[in-house]
Amino acid sequence: MLAQNDSCSRTARIDALFACAPVIPVITLHHVEDALPLARALVEGGLPVLELTLRTDCALEAIARIARELPQARVGAGTVLSPRDLAQVGAAGAAFAISPGATEALYAAAAGCELPLVPGIATASELMRGLELGWRRFKFFPAEASGGAAALRGLAGPFPGVRFCPTGGIDAARAPAWLALPNVACVGGSWMLPEAAIRAGDWTRIGALAREAAALVRGAAR
Repeated sequence: MLAQNDSCSRTARIDALFACAPVIPVITLHHVEDALPLARALVEGGLPVLELTLRTDCALEAIARIARELPQARVGAGTVLSPRDLAQVGAAGAAFAISPGATEALYAAAAGCELPLVPGIATASELMRGLELGWRRFKFFPAEASGGAAALRGLAGPFPGVRFCPTGGIDAARAPAWLALPNVACVGGSWMLPEAAIRAGDWTRIGALAREAAALVRGAAR
């Protein structure tokens, strides 16, 4: 279990990330050459916190390039599944890590390193285990498939002080309902990253979609 001071420090660091924008783009890159122009379009559009998933062979190199050459971005790694993944993304220069779920081994590794981890949960029991280990900030995943905004609203009562970044199935139309929840700090999504636009290198379109996402309002129902 994390010491109380370590837990508070990690929570504060995650809160600072979550506060940067209402949406964290969830990026899956197939060509490392797209990393910088894509990241630049998102950052200039008002979305500086980027989750780059470890789903392709070029992901670690892409994280390293963005971290090195675009300091105004706060690039982190998604789809972190193991202590080895956590170590690799830290070495690549990631500012944070996000996992779709969490194992005991991953929690233990995260407790022993400086890189802040946002573990994924989908049930109250998974949330309770994370709380026991000192975490207070979580990814709710897969958000829409796990009961939608109503499910996360239901967790607010028994778990005060816990905040989430719901991700999975959220688009521009669904995001406002999530962002209105008192226990939601931000949402993750890929709707501002159309595959056709990435293939065409249409960074102008992606930048415009990023600006729309950055303009979403948090806390409307609080």
